[in-house]
Amino acid sequence: MEIKVCGMRELENIHELISKMKPDWMGLIFYPKSARFVSDEKAAELKEIQLKKVGVFVNESEEEMLRKVAEFNLSAIQLHGNESVELVKSLSEKSDCELWKVISVGDQVDWKTLEDYLPYVNKFLFDTATATHGGSGKKFDWEILQTYPFDKGFLLSGGLDDESADEVLALRQRIPQLQGVDLNSKFEDAPGLKNIEKLTRFKRRLNLL
Repeated sequence: MEIKVCGMRELENIHELISKMKPDWMGLIFYPKSARFVSDEKAAELKEIQLKKVGVFVNESEEEMLRKVAEFNLSAIQLHGNESVELVKSLSEKSDCELWKVISVGDQVDWKTLEDYLPYVNKFLFDTATATHGGSGKKFDWEILQTYPFDKGFLLSGGLDDESADEVLALRQRIPQLQGVDLNSKFEDAPGLKNIEKLTRFKRRLNLL
């Protein structure tokens, strides 16, 4: 199971995260309306962080995303808006980054709408549908994922907290394409400031520590 901790921003908090919890990925949010927005002023210090970084974008231009990839030394691009298949295809041709397409889940998912993305994305990420593009702290009905028809792996997001580990492991038993979790608002003391103790406890409950 991979663990991505999203919404990181503060350097001291990031160093503590790496030394004590060691996630697989760290998410940097480049959506200006987010309370966890990362500005270009952070680029110099965050570029040097030796942890795989995921840039989170919402309906951003290709040019700006590629600029951020270079500025922050990103390893993955997470597309959290209504990005077209054509844009994702173009990114796959112009960048070595992994490409993650977020699917915002309401009452159901039309799996056919995902098919055209399959050749170009490395994984999907299922999150609770919100007007603010994530960070709601709310879970969607995971039973919807029981009908997931593809071999491609995906990450689970949306309202996960430090009590969710057993549910995640049980879901993995039923849906092996579940390859990781995306942790954010339920593990925070303030927006962009993570509670490392809660994160570490969650990782231990997943039997990864």
